[in-house]
Amino acid sequence: MSKILASRWLLVRLSAVAALFLVWQLVALAQIWPAAVLPSPGQVWQQLLSTSDFTNGQGGYAGSTLAERLGVSLRRVGYGCFYGVLLGLVLGLAMGLIPVVRAVTEPAVAFLRALPPLAYLSLLVIWFGIDEEPKVYLLMIAAFPPVAVAAAAAVSGVNRQYVEAAQALGANAFDVIRAVILPASGPEILTGVRLAVGIAYSSVVAAETVNGADGIGGMVLNAQRFNQTAVVILGLFVIGITGLVIDSLIVAAQRALSPWRGRA
Repeated sequence: MSKILASRWLLVRLSAVAALFLVWQLVALAQIWPAAVLPSPGQVWQQLLSTSDFTNGQGGYAGSTLAERLGVSLRRVGYGCFYGVLLGLVLGLAMGLIPVVRAVTEPAVAFLRALPPLAYLSLLVIWFGIDEEPKVYLLMIAAFPPVAVAAAAAVSGVNRQYVEAAQALGANAFDVIRAVILPASGPEILTGVRLAVGIAYSSVVAAETVNGADGIGGMVLNAQRFNQTAVVILGLFVIGITGLVIDSLIVAAQRALSPWRGRA
């Protein structure tokens, strides 16, 4: 029964996507706006084929294929998210377990959460130059606060009876964290990781405004300068679709690591 229901929801979603593309095609055919403003789905598809072809005379797009650009951007996001999630997890655990640490660091974490990535990009460029470092640090700072906040809230919300029961059985502080606190707070922490990865990935265009022409965000920015709207839309689709895939993988991992979540 659940498989049938899931198939129906999938059909509904696919139908909604098909309807949106149909409306897009009809609007493009009606020529309400010129192709330079709103290209048709077919034109975007042609750009997909062209930018994926290294032998098209441009080496894909400005010397790099779409797959190569996506790989560069995913590498930057991967490094940024890894360091950001690791830092956020360590600090979040400390904030949840030690009230003094939370009192000292919570204002700074809240301050970073309120800053858009472009607000501190210029400062990172001044400090670290225009190579890979400012891009990775920007994505790291973007990913760090959601994980820290989620981990702190999850750890502080763990039922104290579980902790006391483990201590009564002879568990030391490390054992309590490893066997009680982390498993109990894991689902909420993974939700923070999911938010962090989404925020970092959505910031990749901002990160690649500085010497990032080899990434997918750099392609979008370069195409915008030359009014290549179809390339811009293609880049947005690639970023959005790969973002959905990454998010789906995190959700699958969350379900695998906490199968009891959501069950009565």
